[in-house]
Amino acid sequence: MTVPAQRRSVDLPTRMLVLWCPDWPVVAAAAVEGVAVTAPAAVFSANRVVASNAGARRNGVRRGMRRREAQSNCPDLAVFAADDGRDARLFEAVARAVEALVVGVEVVRPGLVAVPVDGAAGYFGGEHALVERLVDEVSAAAGVECQVGVAEGLFAATLAARCGEFVEPGRVAEFLAPLPVTELDQPGAERAELVDLLRRLGLRTLGAFAELPERDVVNRFGADGVLAHRLARGRSERPPLRRRPPPELTLTEEFDPVVERVDVAAFLAKGLATRFCAGLAGHGLACTRLGVYAVTEEGEHLGRAWRCAEPLTPAGVADRVRWQFEGWLRAAPGRRPTSGVVRLRLEPEEVVEGRSLQLDLWRNGRSDEDDERAARAFVRVQGLLGPGGVVTPLLDGGRDPAGRVRLVPWGDPREQSAPADATWPGRLPAPSPATVLDRPVPAQVFDAEGRPVGITAREQLTAVPRGLSITGGPHREVVGWAGPWPVAGDRRRPGPRRARLQLLIAGEPDDPPDAVLVHCAGTENPLWTVEGVYD
Repeated sequence: MTVPAQRRSVDLPTRMLVLWCPDWPVVAAAAVEGVAVTAPAAVFSANRVVASNAGARRNGVRRGMRRREAQSNCPDLAVFAADDGRDARLFEAVARAVEALVVGVEVVRPGLVAVPVDGAAGYFGGEHALVERLVDEVSAAAGVECQVGVAEGLFAATLAARCGEFVEPGRVAEFLAPLPVTELDQPGAERAELVDLLRRLGLRTLGAFAELPERDVVNRFGADGVLAHRLARGRSERPPLRRRPPPELTLTEEFDPVVERVDVAAFLAKGLATRFCAGLAGHGLACTRLGVYAVTEEGEHLGRAWRCAEPLTPAGVADRVRWQFEGWLRAAPGRRPTSGVVRLRLEPEEVVEGRSLQLDLWRNGRSDEDDERAARAFVRVQGLLGPGGVVTPLLDGGRDPAGRVRLVPWGDPREQSAPADATWPGRLPAPSPATVLDRPVPAQVFDAEGRPVGITAREQLTAVPRGLSITGGPHREVVGWAGPWPVAGDRRRPGPRRARLQLLIAGEPDDPPDAVLVHCAGTENPLWTVEGVYD
């Protein structure tokens, strides 16, 4: 039974139906080249397999395999080049077939389309009846096979579509738990490094990852890890945003002359996408559901919504506009518009807070040309400020948090100075502080009687810490602590013993406690400083 809307948790995702066309890049390429879809075939980019069909996989062709190796495993392999425009153009027929039966169609990427299921299922007499109609309609109108899955949330529904399952309401976490953690690295998510780290930590299933406390996930994996953790638990990708985007964020552009070619549309889309994302960023927002709407010279109205699990970058917006024009202007005769496009409207139909989007300096849609321009700018700055004027951080070996980050001048080799298998005795255990202070702040640590706490010759605390004062400020209650961890040094040299300590400090009545990393030197008149802060 479907959960009533008025009782649904605000954190529970909408129940979605996902229709998936397996191996779509291969299906689209084979259709264009006139190759039988049952023949072994694969799509290549940069000489590596990016998609293959069942016939190729039976002969040992796998994603990521080099072209020479793939052809040696399967001599009869049909080879196609990757072409996003081709994939989008042919998938428009599938999207139209789905749109003929249900409203609210959202194209996630060529080969994958999603729709909210509740309203359509009620109209057609249930989810199973709706799915049967959709499969028949897509087969008849587009001539392709598809699989359908239903579950709460786009992530779970996509995985359900791969095995053709209907996940009962409220049982998403149970469905996800046994699946491998590699499922988090969906196309466009860029989670390969996170998945590799989880597997090396022994977290090989989504259920094992979901069992971790969210606070620990935040400290260890950051914002990207929190998003993946929510998906593994069957929750919404992000908490709901109750702000409606202001109307002025919708970008409308008039074209004179009219746009009748895809290459012209692709060129114009780059500038429009940059302005569109800049307008959102000015309001602290980023777009996850983009509406692309157009009006032709003859008054025809065209439209499509594109869903994205991650906030769209300018390059992502431009790609989707280009793909949509591929579907409109290069459709089969009778399905394409009768005239060119005179007006285009980009509408942010769903947004998230801007802090949900953190762009890399070098990737996330940037081209090699962008990288080269940035590198030339850095070299010019070095010419003005000297070689040390531009540096990049490198995580290296070390015992303390500040010592583990080494600043490498731009252009110098980014090689770790410490061996990869170095154990670093006395190293501060994980998690590391989220913020490491450039200049440690003076502090004082007291016991229950208000006496200063120090470090003994055996590198133990002289008393249990109960209070902390930072830069002479008011005493704050210490509600928890860990350590001490001795600071390694030359024991043959005279001097005070030194150690680090993690302190949990009581906050305001409605606020969580604060966590800090402190350093102590000496027993008599100990010198305490705050070195880092934990989020």
